[in-house]
Formats: sequence, structure tokens, C-alpha cells
Amino acid sequence: MKKFIAAGVVAALMSGVAPASAATQIDFWHAMTGRLGELLDEQVSKFNASQSDYVVVATNKGNYSETLNAGIAAFRAGEQPDVLQVFEVGTATMMGAKGAIKPVYEVMAESGLPFDQSVYLAAVAGYYTTTEGQMLSLPYNSSTPVLYVNKDALTAAGLDPEMDLSTWEQVGTALDALKESGNKCPLTTAWQSWVHLENLSAYHNVPFASKENGFAGVDTELSFNGDVQVKHIDTLGQWAKDGKFIYSGRRNEGGAPFRAGECALFTESSAGYAGVKNEATFDFAIRPLPYWSDVEGAPQNTIIGGASLWVMEGQTSEEYKGVAAFFNFLSSSDIQAKWHQDTGYLPITMAAYEATKASGFYDENPGTDISIIQMTGKEPTGNSKGLRLGNFDQIRGIIDEELEGVWNGAKSAKDALDSAVSRGDELLRRFEQANR
Repeated sequence: MKKFIAAGVVAALMSGVAPASAATQIDFWHAMTGRLGELLDEQVSKFNASQSDYVVVATNKGNYSETLNAGIAAFRAGEQPDVLQVFEVGTATMMGAKGAIKPVYEVMAESGLPFDQSVYLAAVAGYYTTTEGQMLSLPYNSSTPVLYVNKDALTAAGLDPEMDLSTWEQVGTALDALKESGNKCPLTTAWQSWVHLENLSAYHNVPFASKENGFAGVDTELSFNGDVQVKHIDTLGQWAKDGKFIYSGRRNEGGAPFRAGECALFTESSAGYAGVKNEATFDFAIRPLPYWSDVEGAPQNTIIGGASLWVMEGQTSEEYKGVAAFFNFLSSSDIQAKWHQDTGYLPITMAAYEATKASGFYDENPGTDISIIQMTGKEPTGNSKGLRLGNFDQIRGIIDEELEGVWNGAKSAKDALDSAVSRGDELLRRFEQANR
């Protein structure tokens, strides 16, 4: 359906002059809230003010899962938006949604606007491209996990606030001192599956699933119950029992107590930087995600989280032209550089990274380049280029449930991960049958 917003119609009628031409409306559904939502709205406002042919209307549809479900329901009802923000674990689901999406490379080609995929960071764009390298969705907010450190809390525990926390062994030493000093929240986390299983596996170059974590075919099987994963979850479980790891919730609920100064260490998305910078009243630092020093080849590289922008089928040619113009705007180096610097998300283009580096931002804000270094420091392997698994949002729910059994002492790490793999494989088989 063609959608228009009459620009200045009321004012024109009152003044007796002809009304301005109508601008084509582009509906953009997203999952951004808080400070990130404000920064997204800022981008949309800048685009709308930069031209008069199109008006992007951004609407929050809840969290990532809720936004994906809203998009699916809207498509079935014939009321889909032009652009839908979908988190990275929904990539396989969107690829399998035949007839629901229009690939970005087609949208850009048909628009006649310049579009060069080589300008995008390969480590980011590769997640959202076909095996032939054609871009299916536009990388928008891509992040990777890092370790946030409350330096004041380390000092209060008699620790050097600049101490090396590169390995989990060193983190364990710090947690002992923090606990002994009376700290009530030595370590917490956000996104436990993403950080402590998905990225843990990639960072140690061990498979999360077969078939290159799903990239090489839908007939994949989960394998995140290997020795490295069991050791890590078992250690966290012991730390939970000892009061050194405090479980805060399945998503990013751990952010609030860390930003309030209650927790000393926090594993979270690099995009947590926006909230920490905005709210923390203590001295903080960003450090690389820790790794286990006894795993050969570690650290490898971390993988992305966040989301990309998918273009929905069933829109008019004029709307698609507007989407292409909006995507070009979002990809421009100045917009990307500011987004990266404000949020902690990775810049999606090399030009934005180089502009940020040249501005001295990384020197003035130590640690803000860690996400890029972690992602691009080594050539990705079949185990570390990401995940492309069907029904993975539901599989994450299973993982969350099983991990909670470890944190509360009801299950061993091995039993919990074995169960998660078995239950998750059932969902993978359903996806395989539906996408043969």
C-alpha cells in the first residue's frame, strides 16, 4: 500500500497557498529503547531533515523477540513495515521466510543509487550475506561482548585497578579478593547464552554446532556441550554458589546494577558503552572478553550480536527507493562514525572506523576500539565466523532455562548443556524439515 504524509498541508491551507507535495512514508519497526532508542530517533530525524521526498517513521515494537514476532504477524496480515530490525539470531529465520523479504542487494540495484559492498567491514557484513557474497540485510547495530570494569570497586578491594583481567584465571583471582572485601556483586553478565556459550565457543575456536555453526547447511547439530564449554559453565556455577557470580537475568538486566556501581565486573555487549558512559558515576574501563589460557589457540575472535535491517516484500517501488536512500544515509561515514562513538556498536564501514581513529576518539576513550580488535584481529574460522541456526531464538530460551538450573545449583554444567543440546536439536530438525 502506498503511504504518503502531506508536508505542511494544514499550514498551506491556512495561508491560502498550494500545499507542498506529499512525501512517501517509510515505516521502520525496531527494538531500541533507552539511550540507544534516543540515538536511533536522532538518526531518523537527521535523515528526514536532509531531504523532502521521504519520511521515515520509526516505531519501537518491544524487545528483539517481540519485534521479530510483530514483523512476522504483520506480514501474514498484509500490514508489514518497509524495514524491520531483526537481531542476529533471527538471520536464518528471515532467510527461510520465502516471499517475506526483499534482499538489500536487489533494493539497492533497483534504486539506481551507488552501492559498494566492499566498503563494509567484512567481519560484520559477512554475517548477513549469501554464500555468493550478496547482502541480504543491512548491518545496523553490530556489537560484540567485552568486559566492563568498575575500577573504584577494584581499588576498594585492595586490587590494582589496572590489573590484567585478560584470562578467566585472572578474573577468578579478582573475584576472590572482591568477595573477601565484602563486595556483594563481584561479577554479573548480560545475554548469558551469547556471551558465555556462543562467543565463548568462537573465542576458543571450538564448534557451537556442526556444519560451520549452520553456515554450511540447515542439517546442523548443536555441539556446545564440549569440554571447553562445560569447564566454563561449571566454573561460573561454582562462582554462583560462592556468591562471586550474581545472575541478573536473561537479557541485559545486569546493566542496571553495574551502572549503579553495585557490581565490579560485567560481561556485556560493547553497545553497553552508551548506558555506562551516560549513567556511571565511578571510574570504569573496557577490557577484552577474558579467555581460558589453557585452551590452545585462544583467543581466536569474538562474533557479533546486535541486529540488521531487513526490507519487507509487498511495498511500492517508491517506498523501496526511499529505503535505499535511508540505507545510504545510515552507511555514510559521518553518520556511522557518530553512531559508533555514541553507542559502542561497531562501525559498519571501514571509512567510519578510519574517521573515528583519525579524530583521536580511541586515544581519548581507551577501550572503545576493543570490539573491532576482537572481531578483526584474526581471520575467522568455521567455528568463529558466527551462527546461522534456525529457530535459534527459541533455542536460546532453552539454553537460558538450563543455565539457570546451574546457577541455582539444581543441575551440573554437563547435564544442563547435554539437555540444552538435545532439546535444541529437536528445534533444528523442525527448521530443517520446513526449509528443505
